[in-house]
Amino acid sequence: MFQIKLLLTGLIAVFTSAAVFAQQGRAISLKSQISHVQPMTGIVLWSDNDDVSKHADAIALEYRYCGYNEVVDASGNYDFGKIDSILDEIAARNHQAVLRFYFCYVGKETTVPEFISSRPDYQETIGISEKQKTHFCDWSNRALQAFTLEFYTKFAQRYDQDPRIAFLQTGFGLWAEYHIYSGPKQMGQTFPSKEYQAVFLRHMDEQFQSLPWSISIDAADNDYTPLEENQELLRLNFGLFDDSFLCKPHPKENAVNWKILGGDRWKRQPAGGEFSYYNKKDQRNALSPEGPNGVSFEDAAKQFHISYMIGNDQPRYQGIQRIRSASMATGYRFRVTAAVVTGKDLVLRVVNEGVAPIYRDAFFAAGTKRSNASLRGLLPGQSMECTISGITEADIQRIFIESDAILPTQRIQFDSDLP
Repeated sequence: MFQIKLLLTGLIAVFTSAAVFAQQGRAISLKSQISHVQPMTGIVLWSDNDDVSKHADAIALEYRYCGYNEVVDASGNYDFGKIDSILDEIAARNHQAVLRFYFCYVGKETTVPEFISSRPDYQETIGISEKQKTHFCDWSNRALQAFTLEFYTKFAQRYDQDPRIAFLQTGFGLWAEYHIYSGPKQMGQTFPSKEYQAVFLRHMDEQFQSLPWSISIDAADNDYTPLEENQELLRLNFGLFDDSFLCKPHPKENAVNWKILGGDRWKRQPAGGEFSYYNKKDQRNALSPEGPNGVSFEDAAKQFHISYMIGNDQPRYQGIQRIRSASMATGYRFRVTAAVVTGKDLVLRVVNEGVAPIYRDAFFAAGTKRSNASLRGLLPGQSMECTISGITEADIQRIFIESDAILPTQRIQFDSDLP
């Protein structure tokens, strides 16, 4: 009985609120439907996957590993031409990029630029990781430390406002995932000291004002990083990515890391990751109704407020319609629940029906006029009013969402069924 009373009370409040809103002016009809994967959300394929072209409308994001030596040559000169070419190629498919810069990769040499690696005071460690000969950085070297900070200063100056990039990932250790679980782990040598990591994280936070940057949830491990014990660092504006999403031990291990790094971090910075590669079953069943280990992707996406998830192998196991539906279960989803005209103002009530906020500025617009209120940060279940001033009757016929953070060819859609 108590639950029924609460439900009725809530419904009355909704109807009352809608009625009050309608009294503010002349209600207008507004019909709109979300029909495709929204920008900056969804399942992500690698940029070299053939399916990024075959099924370009089923995804909105492409992933690319990047080496530091793809930008900086043997003399220390910067040339972002290759990055620009990558971004242009991805944008030509109407997608945005998720980039991750890395130094160490199993079975490979590091991507430390030669002007540093050739220094007499720089000594890399060569070890065995996953049974493969792997090179590890010399993090005792001050030139490498200084270069890494400089790199992101220059990268931010060039790309912080670039709509071709949706998310930036970074970090240390194997694959920049904040661990050396296989190989020679030596703090201050093959892995940066905690003191330097603190400097690095603060530096990243200072450089990027628009482009969301993220680190691995493995950064919660106190054996590697200073984060768990440093509240000041935890307040920095980094997002998180989880590279073994939906693995069997996820509730007892990964979920703990999410919590350590901030259970409500998703409210201000993006949550993403990659489907688990712990075994073939994890990949094969990642998008099955019960997931690989009893939890569906949709349920997990809602629980962790996922905006994007790398699923490069999924076209091998799932039809493109399933990939599209999974993509549309991530990120933000806007609905206009009321629209009235008062004088020369159009007032829209907007609710976020998604599982996460949008992390870049986006604005409702009518004709050539834009609301001053950004949708950025509107949490799931929350609503806001957007006022567009100086409108004409012609403007009302074209209501849309615009954002400088997406490609000119992309559109952020919204639902509405106002009679």
